Amino acid sequence: MQGIEGLLVIAQASGGGIMQMMLPMAFIIGIMYFMMIRPQQRKEKERRLMIENLKSGARVIFGGGMVGTITNVKETTFIIKLADNVKVEVLRGAVSRVLDKGDKIEDEETK
Repeated sequence: MQGIEGLLVIAQASGGGIMQMMLPMAFIIGIMYFMMIRPQQRKEKERRLMIENLKSGARVIFGGGMVGTITNVKETTFIIKLADNVKVEVLRGAVSRVLDKGDKIEDEETK
């Protein structure tokens, strides 16, 4: 029992209470939100808009590294032409980047 009583005395001696402890914690959480979470949400929103606006004829790069041209747009997938007589169906979320006319295909790691 003496150990518990000692802890109570220490807790009472610290004085400031729970508000002094919670204020720095709330400040740190606020900084994390504005430095990490909010920019990530903005990037994801831009990515969703990019995918929604894709149309037939657009050249795209997929997460797996494949490059192709969209030939058909479906509700949840794209039909992609990879080469002559080679078409595949991929999910919309697999698109990582849209290539503009004249863009060279470069490895992201070398940039």
